[in-house]
Amino acid sequence: MVKLSVVIITLNEERNIARCIDSVKDLADEIVVVDSYSTDKTESICKSYGAQVIQHPFDGYVNQKNFANAQAKYNYILSLDADEVLSDELFRSVQKAKENFDADGYTMNRLTNYAGKWIRHSGWYPDVKLRLFDRSKGEWTGLLVHEKFEIFPGGSVKHLKGNLLHYSFNSVEEHKKQADKFALLGAESYFKRGKKASLFKITGAPVVRFIRDFFFNLGFLDGKEGFIISRISAKATYIKYKKLRELHKKQNDK
Repeated sequence: MVKLSVVIITLNEERNIARCIDSVKDLADEIVVVDSYSTDKTESICKSYGAQVIQHPFDGYVNQKNFANAQAKYNYILSLDADEVLSDELFRSVQKAKENFDADGYTMNRLTNYAGKWIRHSGWYPDVKLRLFDRSKGEWTGLLVHEKFEIFPGGSVKHLKGNLLHYSFNSVEEHKKQADKFALLGAESYFKRGKKASLFKITGAPVVRFIRDFFFNLGFLDGKEGFIISRISAKATYIKYKKLRELHKKQNDK
């Protein structure tokens, strides 16, 4: 059986962190929390569970998670966000993987709770994540947002049964704020990579996004929440490309 480090990055997560640690405390051989100087009770809650807390300035999701991986004692890591919890079935799957770690990484489906409702469509499920891995066989990569752990070429990946339960937003307003924030970060990432946004892209992409999520991804089966999610995603797409066009305009004006 391998030794497993559970690694979590946090910032003001007193509302979520206890639930997260509770779901893995009987699996973990150590729990490492890299905190970005929380001003709430996050650190004290983590320490009450015996977790090791390391303070480190937030340096973007990719850099922060790679830093966090490096702090672990063991190569075998289960990487979680503070608002995530292992379902009972996923707990048993990770337990079996510990007993026979026969892949370089393991993926799992993430099921999101949206203001009290589990979302099973709208492009949100199955939201496959690679979160259990041998850290020597890969690294975190990605843009300013939407980071992911990638296994190096030639590595092996298997899929685990069970869901990673994601308690994302307590309200629609929380979702709107995060969507706007990530849209601006997405625009900055695209700008750095030299991508551009035409007027057609600004007006057409949001419509395509709504149609994809609400109809093709069966968002209508999630009821009013599916409509709200699809609408917010469409608006965020508009903001992203509009901001991208503005960034290029500023550059050209200079």
